[in-house]
Amino acid sequence: MFPLEWVSPPLDKNFVMADYLLEVKGQNVVKAIYMEVGAPKEYKKKEAAWALDLCEDPENPTVGAVISADPMDKQFQSYLRGLEGNPYLKGVRHPFREVEEMLQPQVVENIQFLGSLGLSFDLNINPRLIADGGRLLDKCPDTRFILNHCGNVDPIAFFPGQEPIPREPRHSPDQWSHDMGQLAQRENIICKISGIVDNAGDYPLTASHLAPIINHCFDVFGPDRVIFASDWPVCLKNMPLAQWIGTLKQVIADRPQVDQRKFFHDNAFAFYGLKD
Repeated sequence: MFPLEWVSPPLDKNFVMADYLLEVKGQNVVKAIYMEVGAPKEYKKKEAAWALDLCEDPENPTVGAVISADPMDKQFQSYLRGLEGNPYLKGVRHPFREVEEMLQPQVVENIQFLGSLGLSFDLNINPRLIADGGRLLDKCPDTRFILNHCGNVDPIAFFPGQEPIPREPRHSPDQWSHDMGQLAQRENIICKISGIVDNAGDYPLTASHLAPIINHCFDVFGPDRVIFASDWPVCLKNMPLAQWIGTLKQVIADRPQVDQRKFFHDNAFAFYGLKD
């Protein structure tokens, strides 16, 4: 497998397909999209090739892959041209640390190029960059974006005032809510609801902790532009996958059944061009 520099307990081991199949047993997972795992630079192409090969194996539910590629790299376009036509390639993910990275001309040109190939870009940014993310979307109107992990929101920022907190929040809840609402006004982006629980360490999160975040994403993006993601195995930093799915179901239980199905199934199928 690939050495990962960012992992720590309980993730300091290789998680393979057998682990995933065991984790999703009983969860009615019908198809899955592989998401790049932040492998070191020298392993990224090897990981992409491995993930695309994985999609050809009918013994697992993986039918598409979002690979790692750096839009600041001068070889970005030639690399992706070499993969053009692969039916399993769905998009690219790359994290941005600063607004200067995200808005440099080469990045904009390369993300526009993704759109010309029919590929999406996973916008992986921290909450302070959400507003600037909208500027990138405006420069790439023909590229489809996915906001990763609700903008990497900090659930502790939304704890009720009377509840003790395990640490100081990493951002203002009001600023995140405002910026998410502004970003959602762009029609070329959807929101992936995931990656919330692992931002709180091993603090025992409940549906009441997470409901303000999940509901806000549903409300500002609308039921047609939110998709479920497991963020497994990273979710194991706080809870098993079954508990994460159960928590989501609890939060959205009062929403129309049609909207619940869109979130867990239909929207992702449409966005990634999947078939039952």
